[in-house]
Amino acid sequence: MELAQPFVRLPYQFDARRLQQELSQFERSDWMEHPSKLAGNLAIPLISQHGTDNNDFSGRMAPTRHLQRCDYMQQVMAGFDEVLARSRLMRLNAGAEVSAHVDFNYHWYSRVRVHIPIITNPDVIFYCGDQHIHMRAGECWIFDSWRRHNVINSGNDDRVHLVVDMAGSSRFWNMVREMEVYDTDSDNARLQARIRKVPYVSSTTAKIRTEQYNVAPVMAPGELEALARELIADFTRHAANNPAIVAEYSRLLQNLGKDWRELWHLHGYARTGWPHYKQLLDNTMRQLRPDPRALVTASNQVGVNPIIVQRILRAALNVEQIESFHA
Repeated sequence: MELAQPFVRLPYQFDARRLQQELSQFERSDWMEHPSKLAGNLAIPLISQHGTDNNDFSGRMAPTRHLQRCDYMQQVMAGFDEVLARSRLMRLNAGAEVSAHVDFNYHWYSRVRVHIPIITNPDVIFYCGDQHIHMRAGECWIFDSWRRHNVINSGNDDRVHLVVDMAGSSRFWNMVREMEVYDTDSDNARLQARIRKVPYVSSTTAKIRTEQYNVAPVMAPGELEALARELIADFTRHAANNPAIVAEYSRLLQNLGKDWRELWHLHGYARTGWPHYKQLLDNTMRQLRPDPRALVTASNQVGVNPIIVQRILRAALNVEQIESFHA
């Protein structure tokens, strides 16, 4: 998700004290370790696949038992009036960090993450691109995850954010375009004039909409070709890339798109096509050069191989979702 600047503050100020009260009811055993086992990084799932304790991005999403205990968090999340993806409480322990990385997999291609700090301290610094900020409790931020980013908690207290993933409707993105013209200084008077307080309202039932169809059993050929074209354009723009390898990878991705479309016209979602789709993906994977940075993107200097694998090859075939699409 590319933004005009690394950070954008959204026009909401939430009740940090109420969020902290709801957070306080959770026990140490409710926190799950990071799926990559990053030290000091823990989470409580609020919206997850089937509403259970897991870290999956795909499949039907539903509120968890943890979220059902938190009336104001439900109001906050429902208040965006968007279809929500996997969302969590994320804790970064004192002295811990989220190492620098870029989000390039399929989920992040079309989604943005909203951060709402609940517990924080001035020594929690979020870095993205060439900027860094401290997000204060109750504020609401998004950032450009296509730029290299990391978070460091140098303080003596744990940091906890409510993080909400979504693709966003035109309403959401029109709001973002209005807000990204402002300087990220939280004391900016023009910015502050746009911020509205969002209080807790008792006896209110929040209606949260969650993703039901986020990955297809078989990716539509038009989507696969569009992903390939965008990536080709990106690595072609990088002046330091080897022209011969640029041509090689361009042909590889273009051939994948054409052959995928041929199979799609013959099989669609039918089970008869699944082995053929898989064989095509495997053949494409084998033709990638061993060096993951044989080519790099012009937009953010990321190796192209991992992007091809995560955004296209592993996302193109999700046959375990077939029953959802037949419902």
